[in-house]
Amino acid sequence: MKKIVNTEKAPKAIGPYSQAIAANGFLFVSGQIPVNPATGEVASSIKEQTQQSLDNIKAILAAEGKTLADVVKTTIFIKNMNDFALVNEVYGTAFAENPPARSCVEVARLPKDVLVEIEAIALVK
Repeated sequence: MKKIVNTEKAPKAIGPYSQAIAANGFLFVSGQIPVNPATGEVASSIKEQTQQSLDNIKAILAAEGKTLADVVKTTIFIKNMNDFALVNEVYGTAFAENPPARSCVEVARLPKDVLVEIEAIALVK
């Protein structure tokens, strides 16, 4: 059985997908781009964009009573691998203890021409 998870505290989906799906003890959070859900704005720096993407993930997790501590896997998509150290700096503060498994890949382009997108899988049981 699956449960659709949505919250107004994260950006609305910009396509035919859900913000997250809870199924079989996991919460699968769709890739979050750095859109501020209150303003619709996107910050210019990679560090600010990384933080906003993480904040959006936190809001979706919170809708299910979960936190970043429940995350077991993330995937980071970045437009420029030269930004890897800056992304890691912000990401490292969010996952300072017991960080999840992770992949990071450079991509040619992301929605709304943002610099970063992050998806996550968390435990819900």
